[in-house]
Amino acid sequence: MMRRRPLARMAVRTTVVAGTAAAVGAHVANKNAAQAQAAQGAPVAEAPAAPPAAPAQPDKIAQLTQLAALKDSGALTEAEFETEKAKLLA
Repeated sequence: MMRRRPLARMAVRTTVVAGTAAAVGAHVANKNAAQAQAAQGAPVAEAPAAPPAAPAQPDKIAQLTQLAALKDSGALTEAEFETEKAKLLA
């Protein structure tokens, strides 16, 4: 049972890291495309006002559902579940 807990934490961490990596990757790709366009001498169009950046984390409801599933499977204790839930909702 002790081996499951680190795996559960790793799964939660991986979800957050993957979301952050996707957001950063998209930003870098857009920046590189604009620089390439400018280097070719093409006029760089003004970017329209961007909507507020989406959070790097997946939907909170989906994360809470995942945490509940981990708790129900025994991978997380009630205390660990409450701690992770509090972090998520903070």
